[in-house]
Amino acid sequence: MSGHSKWATTKHKKAAIDAKRGKLFAKLIKNIEVAARTGGGDINGNPTLYDAVQKAKKSSVPNDNIDRAVKRGSGAEAGGADWQNITYEGYAPGGVALLIECLTDNRNRAAAEVRTALSRNGGNLADPGSVAYVFDRKGVVIVPKGDRSEDDILEVVLEAGAEEVNDNGDTWEIVSEATDFVAVRKAVQDAGIDYDSAEASWVPNLQVPLDLEGAKKMIRVIEALEDSDDVQDVFANGDIPDEVLAQLDEE
Repeated sequence: MSGHSKWATTKHKKAAIDAKRGKLFAKLIKNIEVAARTGGGDINGNPTLYDAVQKAKKSSVPNDNIDRAVKRGSGAEAGGADWQNITYEGYAPGGVALLIECLTDNRNRAAAEVRTALSRNGGNLADPGSVAYVFDRKGVVIVPKGDRSEDDILEVVLEAGAEEVNDNGDTWEIVSEATDFVAVRKAVQDAGIDYDSAEASWVPNLQVPLDLEGAKKMIRVIEALEDSDDVQDVFANGDIPDEVLAQLDEE
């Protein structure tokens, strides 16, 4: 699940995430294959591949798996699948907008699984274009706070193209135009700052505040979607306030 709010980076339901680690590994490996196929297998010359590999490493994907994925994607080793990118639009209960990114070798299966996950959890598919306008393509770099202030981070990333720095509790979220996020990530690295993640993301420009019940319903839909092997990422414009997040963490 990806979102532009504090709860997106919480450790909420860590046990459930750990249980799905094998599924997460497979999705990260797919990302690497596609990046290598699209831009070549040279990590230093392919920023998309570099970030896909870093994301996999930060999620503890074994190096052997990463290396084989790069080789399959670049054609140096046989066995790469013909992955296709498809984006579906939909709604969770309460009018929460969803962008659902799939990476699949079977369009019919992906469509059926997305439709089923939505309908079984009170959501529904939307017509193309009916939800996309609620989101902007942005670069998002997440940096652990440590003892760094917002001004410290801004000083590092402003000239690289950062638009804003948001307080996500334990982390700083650095937002830029999608075309600038590699430069922002490099600025962070050059300053000797470790980062949790760096990627182009869909950030909502309009958010729907949720109460506890609404938050549970949105999370249920997103988890059902992410259970599909074909679904790579889900972006939502539901905003869970701090007090509701605290209630979720207590359960």
